[in-house]
Amino acid sequence: MTRIELAREVGEDFERILDHLLAHEVAQATSRLREIIEAIDVLATNPLIGRPARNDKRELVIGRGSHGYVALYRYVEQLDTVFVLAIRAQREAGFAR
Repeated sequence: MTRIELAREVGEDFERILDHLLAHEVAQATSRLREIIEAIDVLATNPLIGRPARNDKRELVIGRGSHGYVALYRYVEQLDTVFVLAIRAQREAGFAR
């Protein structure tokens, strides 16, 4: 099974997302974070599931619309490790229309 490593900045991303959800009184804010974590856990068995991005990175699309997030990561096959680099709301990441 592929190992998953989170960059220190990912903790800050989770804090920012949670603060945003709480500020906007979103119901079940913690369950939204749990959904993101569960999606990232899928990378342990499917590290190449995300769409290709620049510089040998990949993007894992999680949910959609106001529930949508993107996890930026790099899979290093030689180490069999996924390095999660950032998590952003899809709208924050430039996916809003």
